[in-house]
Amino acid sequence: RGSPGPSPLTGSSPQALVDDTEDVSLDFGNEEELALRKAKIRHPLATFFHLFFRVSAIITYLFCDWFSNSFVACFVTILLLLSVDFWSVKNVTGRLLVGLRWWNQIDEDGKSHWVFEAKKVPTIAASTEAEARIFWLGLIICPVIWTVFFFSSLFSLKLKWLALVIAGISLQTANLYGYIHCKLGGSKGISRVASRFLVT
Repeated sequence: RGSPGPSPLTGSSPQALVDDTEDVSLDFGNEEELALRKAKIRHPLATFFHLFFRVSAIITYLFCDWFSNSFVACFVTILLLLSVDFWSVKNVTGRLLVGLRWWNQIDEDGKSHWVFEAKKVPTIAASTEAEARIFWLGLIICPVIWTVFFFSSLFSLKLKWLALVIAGISLQTANLYGYIHCKLGGSKGISRVASRFLVT
């Protein structure tokens, strides 16, 4: 028996129709995920507080003489802002904005271990590119600003501020190193250095 002739409606054989549609690939999931990744801020509250405390500490340091003549009040206020910033970045914003987190745990033998984690599989709830950019810019620029404050206070002989500036550098550099380690990984030697630095 012969093969069926062309369809009177389409003018082509059924086999041709199959061939025409075999190479069509419709993958809406990847496009949707890519659109979400390039979307605007998806965690506005976390993004705001990622910058709020650290920027507030810098502004308070620069203009504290305008608001108060008490060195102790300025010192305590800035130190509180730096401490809250350290906690929020380490425990909240890093996890939400870039899917990274690090912490210390004590094993059954009483030994201290530093754990650095990175989310391996992106999900729909993953952060956007804008959030990741804001996270890393805030994490890198602010320690640089505190380093500038260190040299300015040292060269201008404002030695009473050095302890506060060193605290700012230490807290923010610790978060920066922790998240870089989460992002890039490292060897056991780097882990030992991180442990000594963070304990100090």
